[in-house]
Amino acid sequence: MSELTQDQANDALHYDPETGIFTRKIQTCGRVKVGDVAGYVRDDGYRMIRVRVRQYLAHRLAWLMVTGKFPENQIDHINGSRGDNRWCNLRAVTNTENDRNRAVRRDSASGVMGVRRHNRADGWVARITVSGKIMNLGFFKNIEDATAARKSAEAKHGYHSNSGRTRNA
Repeated sequence: MSELTQDQANDALHYDPETGIFTRKIQTCGRVKVGDVAGYVRDDGYRMIRVRVRQYLAHRLAWLMVTGKFPENQIDHINGSRGDNRWCNLRAVTNTENDRNRAVRRDSASGVMGVRRHNRADGWVARITVSGKIMNLGFFKNIEDATAARKSAEAKHGYHSNSGRTRNA
């Protein structure tokens, strides 16, 4: 089976770049009608859409429909919302770039990515990963200084400004 083309996608679907919503242009079965919102949302928040017997991630289909080709690597949802497929919220990135636009983990004790409590020394440690190597940014007596060191390192090493944001529900 050959890869889906822009024309094939456009024949089957309408993509609204302003809203990020995909609707059906053709009836695919008895319960799927023309004009219906296409696809379903997976448990991880990504929308999946079936076109010509194959399932595609909606953000990859958006890229194909607007640019004429599938992205070479990954598509990043800039605001971190996996269901927000508006064109202005999508960007083609490498794995490294995508990893630099992550939300802080839910189980983070500090609430700041790359900053953790150092209980034995009664302070905070900041670190960042660059080119696969962990760089220690230092030990700090307060969380504000540790956070400032982390944010400064993020800017220096090309992390996205959204990196470390609060995770979307």
